[in-house]
Amino acid sequence: MTRLKLSDITDGKPVKLTIEIPARLHRRLVEYGTVLNGGIREDAPVPELLIPPMIERFVASDRDFAKARRRTHASSSR
Repeated sequence: MTRLKLSDITDGKPVKLTIEIPARLHRRLVEYGTVLNGGIREDAPVPELLIPPMIERFVASDRDFAKARRRTHASSSR
């Protein structure tokens, strides 16, 4: 079984954003949803549901961001 980095797609209170992505990226996201759904295209997560947890995971795993965030919080609490 393929182990993908994205595993938890939760429903939360959304904030609407409008973005444009290249068609190539859209196709890759559709493929990703299909793979995440066990190779079955029907009922696979759509890109609109994949993008938020992907961005969330990216931000959560960005060590430089975490360090900068800690420095910012430390300096603002003085």
